[in-house]
Amino acid sequence: MAEYSINKGIGKSVEFKGLKSQYLFLFAGGLLAFFVLFVILYMTGIGQWFCIGFGVISSSVLVWQTFALNHKYGEYGLMKLGAIRNHPNYLLNRKKFTRLFKHIHQRQV
Repeated sequence: MAEYSINKGIGKSVEFKGLKSQYLFLFAGGLLAFFVLFVILYMTGIGQWFCIGFGVISSSVLVWQTFALNHKYGEYGLMKLGAIRNHPNYLLNRKKFTRLFKHIHQRQV
């Protein structure tokens, strides 16, 4: 019987077959979503071979893209990309210049 090691030690991130941390959850969530979509398509009466083809193609693309992202960005790469996207390009400050330093003078007194 095959044994798969899930965790390599205390304090290290979860890894399974080379997929690390958030990519593993993205992979599992994507496969679950495609399975639910497959079942919904089949129950609505769409052809069996279309549903099977859709499931195989979409799952293959998901596996390929997940491993490609894991290889390209590494363990924390997607979080870094998300942080860069949420970082503002510039900050607006509409207060008067003297008001910016008002709290500094109050604390020193």
